[in-house]
Amino acid sequence: MLLPNKAVYLANFVVDMRKSINGLSLLVSGHLKENPANGALYVFFNRHRNKIKILYWDRNGFCLWYKRLERQRFKLPKPNDQVYTLETHQLEWLLSGLDFTKLQGHQSLKYSVFS
Repeated sequence: MLLPNKAVYLANFVVDMRKSINGLSLLVSGHLKENPANGALYVFFNRHRNKIKILYWDRNGFCLWYKRLERQRFKLPKPNDQVYTLETHQLEWLLSGLDFTKLQGHQSLKYSVFS
């Protein structure tokens, strides 16, 4: 899955997966203290860690992405009411079944050339 290079926030608390766009938007604004229409990706999971929902604003409306694993669980930290800020590649790792807290990609570099 190719993800846009946007901010990613993982809400590290159990969420009722019956919530849809309106309910998750309220969690983003109330619990995370963020604007749900700011273009960031907001990631939520259920108690069993086999379902993930991602809420984001796309130009003129909200999008809700949902994934349910049939036999396994997502490798997530224990719920502790924190919010993790992830890089998009870490979200891809999470969706692929990898533990994003134990993997580390190459360090980003800022390079410029002046004449």
